[in-house]
Amino acid sequence: MVWEVYLVRCSDNSLYCGITKDVKTRIASHNAGKGSKYTNSRKPVALVAVSPKMTKSDALKLEHQIKQLPRNKKIDRLICDS
Repeated sequence: MVWEVYLVRCSDNSLYCGITKDVKTRIASHNAGKGSKYTNSRKPVALVAVSPKMTKSDALKLEHQIKQLPRNKKIDRLICDS
């Protein structure tokens, strides 16, 4: 199974990072209020960046690395890994 790391900008201008097998469906889920607690109160969300397809293990590692970065580095890191 292939996974992707994605980054969305929430309505309050914050960033949310996650992993999924289907980015389009996951974004729709976030905007329907069924994605995560964090994005539920900050919808709508807009897709900012998506990684290339990878294994679940690699996606989890990249997601963790991105979540450790300051806000201004998150998009750059995800785009650089693409």
